Amino acid sequence: MKQLLIWIIVTLGFAGATWGMAKLASSPSDQPAILASAIADSDWVKGNRNADVVLVEYSDLQCPACAAYAPLVNRIVEEFGDRIAFVYRHFPLPNHKQAELAAQAAEAAGRQEKFWEMLDLIFVNQTDWAGQINAREKFISYAQLLSLNVNRFETDLDSAELKEEIKEDYSSGIAIVSYTPTFFLNGRKIQNPQGYEDFRSLILQELGQNP
Repeated sequence: MKQLLIWIIVTLGFAGATWGMAKLASSPSDQPAILASAIADSDWVKGNRNADVVLVEYSDLQCPACAAYAPLVNRIVEEFGDRIAFVYRHFPLPNHKQAELAAQAAEAAGRQEKFWEMLDLIFVNQTDWAGQINAREKFISYAQLLSLNVNRFETDLDSAELKEEIKEDYSSGIAIVSYTPTFFLNGRKIQNPQGYEDFRSLILQELGQNP
């Protein structure tokens, strides 16, 4: 009787372990794909808005990893041109105290047609302003470098409408973004590429070309 009881316990334990492994193995395919929303009129887009390949980035301007990826993204956009659309969306993390102001600076520059130029300046100089208690003066100096109307820039920097646009970007990513940068390729979340060639291969695959 004791031997029979031991056999039953072992059998049930093995069956339970097997079921658990099977459940783990099948879980990824059972999960719905994590999707980004389609291009909106308010989105900042490089390349061709009507392209078949759309790369979306949710980014925090105070995030060191985002700054590291910025040159790779710029190379991708330069190489593929109108064959892709690159969409930049703000996702300022709460623990980065200057990230929201940095996003406001980029948007304020955008109102004078210099969004991308300001974005690059902010990323390149990230270590200069990220540790400041208030980076406002730094961003004003970047506006001067870009020959912007500084008075207008400062007014736009404090604009409630502009802040709402950043909030809309953040809200669109809140359910699908847990770190920055987060990239979506044709709507689907991808693992962050490990370098330019990795990034390039993903784009080529979406274009139907061999890497």
